[in-house]
Amino acid sequence: MATYKIDATHSEVTFKIKHLMISNVSGNFTKFDGEINANNEDLSDAVFSFEADVDSINTNNEQRDGHLKSVDFFDAENHPKLTFKSTSFTKKGDDFELVGDFTLRGVTKSVKLNAEYAGKMVDPYGNEKHGFEISGKISRKEFGLEWSAVTEAGGIVVSDEVKLLVNAQFAKVN
Repeated sequence: MATYKIDATHSEVTFKIKHLMISNVSGNFTKFDGEINANNEDLSDAVFSFEADVDSINTNNEQRDGHLKSVDFFDAENHPKLTFKSTSFTKKGDDFELVGDFTLRGVTKSVKLNAEYAGKMVDPYGNEKHGFEISGKISRKEFGLEWSAVTEAGGIVVSDEVKLLVNAQFAKVN
């Protein structure tokens, strides 16, 4: 079995959520880890695992980041990690459907993600690398992130739907 570790220097974990339903606020996690385990060289039987340090959330606004770490949202003190462990990885055309157990704030739900395979390359140091762009959507409320507010005019401040995007390089370690 081959193991591939995420190369955090050449990877990013980002999200977008609607604010006031008229624009997106983007953010990312700066501390994360992940790996792929596979028996087949083409990764067709890959098992993905991933975790991010909730305290590393960054939306380029310190006050908002503090609110997101609070009990209103992620409750980082009691739930310091968000995790994903795949249950299936299925070829769909040129890409893959990645299904797995996503855990956020102590709640685990099955999520379906799109995994666009960018290919395999050997870097200048002789390391085998595989690239993926993984995307999908979750309902934040399904994971207990239920904080909400309404404007004076009755508009929603923060949407329920969160768009996820992970651009990742995985380096073969054995």
